[in-house]
Parts: sequence; C-alpha cells; structure tokens
Amino acid sequence: MAKVSTNSTDKPSRHSLPPTGGGVIIDIGTGDGRFVYQCARQHPENFYIGIDANPSALEKISEKIHRRPSKGGLPNVLFVQAAVESLPSELDGAADEVHIHFPWGSLLRAVATGDEAVLNGLRRICAEGGWLEVVIGLDPERDRSEIDRLSLPPLTSQYIETVLVPHYRSAGFNVQEHGVLLPSEWPKLQTTWAQRLRGRAGRTITYIIAQAAASGCLAR
Repeated sequence: MAKVSTNSTDKPSRHSLPPTGGGVIIDIGTGDGRFVYQCARQHPENFYIGIDANPSALEKISEKIHRRPSKGGLPNVLFVQAAVESLPSELDGAADEVHIHFPWGSLLRAVATGDEAVLNGLRRICAEGGWLEVVIGLDPERDRSEIDRLSLPPLTSQYIETVLVPHYRSAGFNVQEHGVLLPSEWPKLQTTWAQRLRGRAGRTITYIIAQAAASGCLAR
C-alpha cells in the first residue's frame, strides 16, 4: 500500500499518495475547485494548481482565493483553463503530484483506455518520481449512455493489469497500486462529486496510483 498523503484532508485509510512536503500539486478536471481549495487551506506549504477546460464552475472560488486570508483568500492556489490534451508547457516537470478525480468525457476516456497522447502529457508535467492518482467512479446503469458513447470497457483488475498498466508504463508511469474504494471511504476524497455519491448503491470507484519513472528507468 502507498503511504497516506498529507494532501487528502481526511486521509483515506486504504490508498493515497506519499506526502511531498512543499510540493506542487496539480488537479486536472478540477470542476468547482473544491479539492484544490480544501487541500490548500490545510497544507499551506504546498502550491496547488487546478486545471479545467471549462472555467464556468470556477468563477466563485477563483474570486474567493484573491480575498484577504481572513476572508478565505489563499496565496498558494492557481486555477488554469486548459484541456488535458494541451497542458501548458510552463508546467513541464513541475508536479510532485497529479490528481484526476471522477473524470468525465474525453478525460475519462483517456485515463480509462490509456490514451498515449494524454498519458504522455501527464508524464510531461510530472517531476521524476512524481505521483499520479486517478479515481474513476462509474455506475453501469446510470452512466450507461456515457460508457457506451466513450466505448469504455469494464475497469476490472484484469483489464487494468493487462491493458492499462502497459499503456501507463509506455508513457513513463509505473503503476504502484490499483483497486476499488469502499463506500465508507468515498467522502474522504475532498471533491463535490464524492460528497454527492453518499448512499448511491451500484457505483464502483476504482483508483490507480502510478509513479513517474526517471528516463531509462521504467519498470519491466
């Protein structure tokens, strides 16, 4: 098991990332920015960057972070509008951690099928030894239209081992751990979507934790 991360505000008991201590943490597909904001409040030693292609949900929190600290402002947060397919070159090698929580649309398809271009882009922004956490939550009935539209296979352990692990490895990530989160652990993921999932039976939350390998040091 990977160590408990200082960046999960309630510290999940089964999975998470090792603490970075003064690192740069990037949240891709950040949505309304809740994960970034909550973590930045509790860990001022780290710098958090939330990235989303659609900035509309970030309007309120983007305004909030520029207030005085007594009014909720945070100097260690930045929000960026960008698609995962075209991450800013200024972020190259910057991230000690990259989080992708409950992706949807093209981002979901990319991480769930091992899209080469997207995974290469994620590796590009990671520092050597940096960590990538992917958390996918799907309901085979409620999300059937999206699953079919994206042609997503079931995220079984065998599929991850035989298909995703090799794709992630080719992009420069060594998968260290993967599994399924128990419902009792869902709220510990500090996102708005995780809070909405409480009590919803039928949904499976799958996680993958990978580490960015040094050039020429990929695991076999």
